[in-house]
Amino acid sequence: MTELKKQLKNSSSLTPPHDPLKADFRNFVFKIWQHLGLPSPTGIQYDIALWLQHGPKRLVTEAFRGVGKSWITAAFVLWLLYCNPDTKVMVVSANATKAQEFSTFCLLLIRDVPFLKHLAPSHDQRRSLQSFDVGPAKPDQSPSVKSVGITGQLTGSRADVIVADDIEVPHNSDTQGKRDRLLELIKEFDAVLKPLATSRIIYLGTPQTEQSIYNELPKRGYVIRVWPARYPSVNHHYGSRLAPKIAKALEADPTLAGKPTDAVRFDDADLRERELSYGRSGFALQFMLDTALSDANKYPLKLSDLIVTPCDPYRAPIDFAWASSPDLKLDLPTVGLLGDRYYRPMWASNDFAPYESVVMAVDPSGRGKDETAYAVVRVLHGRLFLVATGGFLGGYEDATLLGLLKVAKKHSVRKIITEPNYGGGMFTKLLQSAAQQHYAECGIEEAEWSTVAKELRIVDTLEPVLNQHRLIVDTQVIVDDYESVEKMQNVSDERRPYYRLMYQLSHMVREKGALSQDDRLDALAMAVAYWLKIFARDTHQAVIDHKEAELDRELQKFMAHALGGKPPPRRYASATLRRASRR
Repeated sequence: MTELKKQLKNSSSLTPPHDPLKADFRNFVFKIWQHLGLPSPTGIQYDIALWLQHGPKRLVTEAFRGVGKSWITAAFVLWLLYCNPDTKVMVVSANATKAQEFSTFCLLLIRDVPFLKHLAPSHDQRRSLQSFDVGPAKPDQSPSVKSVGITGQLTGSRADVIVADDIEVPHNSDTQGKRDRLLELIKEFDAVLKPLATSRIIYLGTPQTEQSIYNELPKRGYVIRVWPARYPSVNHHYGSRLAPKIAKALEADPTLAGKPTDAVRFDDADLRERELSYGRSGFALQFMLDTALSDANKYPLKLSDLIVTPCDPYRAPIDFAWASSPDLKLDLPTVGLLGDRYYRPMWASNDFAPYESVVMAVDPSGRGKDETAYAVVRVLHGRLFLVATGGFLGGYEDATLLGLLKVAKKHSVRKIITEPNYGGGMFTKLLQSAAQQHYAECGIEEAEWSTVAKELRIVDTLEPVLNQHRLIVDTQVIVDDYESVEKMQNVSDERRPYYRLMYQLSHMVREKGALSQDDRLDALAMAVAYWLKIFARDTHQAVIDHKEAELDRELQKFMAHALGGKPPPRRYASATLRRASRR
C-alpha cells in the first residue's frame, strides 16, 4: 500500500499507457478522496469502484445509505471522461434538482482537482448545470454530461453511459401505480443509449419498498450487486446478488453474521441507533437492502381484508359480504405489499340502520417525530366503521388539543379514550380541561389497555378483526390518509410514508421496534380494543336481531291499532314475531 501511495503521489505527471489513474479506477478514487481531504476509501468503497469499472453492460448497484455510492459514481463519470473525453454521459435522477447536484459535484471537481483541470469547458462550450462539455471533447450534438429528472426530457440526446442515480424515491414509488409508471419511464433509456459494445446503463440506489423496481430489472437483463450494512446470516436469501467480497468473508468466518460490513463508516453502535430510528422494516430496506418477503405470515395485517366503501355519517347497511375478486378492486393509492389491494364489498344490504355508537381513540405524541394520532370508529351490528384517522405533530400544544376536539365534534363523538397513564395522566387532564371550554358534551377517559409489548398488542387486537372482515373503512379515509403526509412540515420525504396508517397496518409485524412510526395504527388498535366486548356477538345473529326488533315494533303498532290503542304485551309480540320468522 505504501508503494501504491508513492506511485499515486506522482501520478499526475505520468502519461498513458503508464498512467495508473487510467489503469485502475480505484487509484482515481484514492486521488479524489485525497484532494477532498477525506480518509482513504474503505474496503467497501473500493469494491464498489471495482464493480463500476469491470461490471456488466447493465448493472444495478445497491449499497446501504451513507456508503458514498453517489460520490463514487460521480468520480467514475469523471474517470470515464479522463480516459476518453469524447464519452457522452447522461445522469438521470428522481428529479432535475437531484440530477443537477450530481453534475454540480462533477464540475466542482473538474475546476478544483489539478489533474482534472484540463477537462474544464472552454468559453465556447456548454457549461450549465443541466449540460456541459469537457475541454478536449470534439464538437458533438450531445453534451459530455447531461443531467435530467426521470420525468424530464430524456430523448433528444445520445449517450454512451447512462447513470440512473436514485431514481426510486418514496414520492414516486409508494404505490403500485407509481412503480408501474417508473418502470415505463426507464424504458426510454434504450432509446437514448448508443448501440455500441461499450455502452452501459448503471443504476445505483436504495430500495424504498419491498416491491422496489430494482427487483424487476433482472428480467430486463440487469445484474444486481448488493452491499448491506451488516453481514447477513449464513443462510441468507441474497443469492448471487450479495457482493462476493462480503460473501467470501462470511463463508470464511460465519461468526461475522450481524457485524458491520464497513465498520469505518458505521460501527455496530451507530447501526443499532439507526435501526431504532428507522424501525426494523425501514432498516431492512435502507441499510440491509432486504426486499425479500420470505415468510408469508411475517406481515399478518392485510389491506385486502378490509372492506372499503363510502360511509354515511349517520347510518350504514346492516350487513356486508366481503370478497377479493379482481372486479371488486378499487383504484386507490395502495401502500401495502406486493399484490395487496383494497376491495369494495361484494354485496351490501339495502336496509340501513343508525350507528349504535362512536368512539375516538387518541395516542398522544411521544418524543422526536411522533404524532398525536387519532382514530374515530363507529359500530353497528358487530362491525366497526373507521370514519376518520390522522395525526398532529405535537403533544400538549393548544393547537393539538383543539384539533382533536374539532374532529370529535365533527363526528359527534361522545367519548374520547386516551392512552392510559401517558405523562402521568397529564395529557388526559389537559384534554378534559380543553373540552370543558370547546366541547363539553364529550367525555374523556383513559382506555383499558394491555401491558404486553406494543407490537404484539396491536397485531393481536387487529388480526382477528381483519380476518373476519369486520372492519369497514370509509373510502375518503384511504385518500386522506395518503394525502395527509404530503403536507407535513419538518419531515423528510423518505420518512413521510411511514406516517400513513395504511403503511403502518400493512407493515406491522410481531417484533419489537417493527416500525419507526406506528402512532395512527396504535390509535386504531385502541379504538378496536374498546369495542372488543361486542365481538362475542355474531354479526349474522345481530342482523337477525335487528330485523326481529323492526318487525316487533311494526307488529306492536298494528296490534295497538287493532285493539283500540292498547299495545299487546311485549312477550306476545316477540313470540308472534318468532313464529313468523320461522315460517
